[in-house]
Amino acid sequence: METCFVPDFLILSVVTGSRAYGLETAASDVDRRGVFTAPTPLFWRLDKPPTHVEGPEAEQFSWEVERFCALALEANPTVLECLWSPLVEHVTPAGEDLLSIRRAFLSRRARRTFSGYADAQFRRLDPERPKWKQAMHMIRLMLSGLHLVREGEPLVRVGEHRDRLLALRRGEIPWAEVERWRAGLLADFESLGEAGALPETPDRQTVDDYLAAVRRASL
Repeated sequence: METCFVPDFLILSVVTGSRAYGLETAASDVDRRGVFTAPTPLFWRLDKPPTHVEGPEAEQFSWEVERFCALALEANPTVLECLWSPLVEHVTPAGEDLLSIRRAFLSRRARRTFSGYADAQFRRLDPERPKWKQAMHMIRLMLSGLHLVREGEPLVRVGEHRDRLLALRRGEIPWAEVERWRAGLLADFESLGEAGALPETPDRQTVDDYLAAVRRASL
């Protein structure tokens, strides 16, 4: 039943993961993330619409628009990167409106969430038996967050970092060098302090106005 919300009410679908980052291999999956809008009258019942749906395709995950906006306001790295994915597969007028306000979700909280998520990944790595793919994504997340703090948008397509990140994924970079790379990125985060391109708080009013418009349109 829940899968009927996707694709029937899908307003945005993007490709994320390695293919969006420019780090894919021939074996890479196609990771899809989306946003759907449940019809407004469904919220008038005791049983509410789902906040998220897995499927119907493999590696597909979608959030109901209100849940998506709440996560974006909390500077969730996965959600924010969806708004800057270079690979948009499906978008409706409501999805275009969502993309047009993507900067309203940004705040200095992203500095903590991006570095914090990366630190959590690092702590799960065993230096004696490192999972190189996980190490690569840890560094990639730090690069994305640092670019966000400096430039006001996450670095999704890795560009000039691609070759070194792929070398890391193949296990061609010694662990000591990985630790130095991580330490250097952490130092860059710390050196910025409260400076950078991000506002102190997100623009919640713009997001509220967007959600209200979506709910009215879905009556």
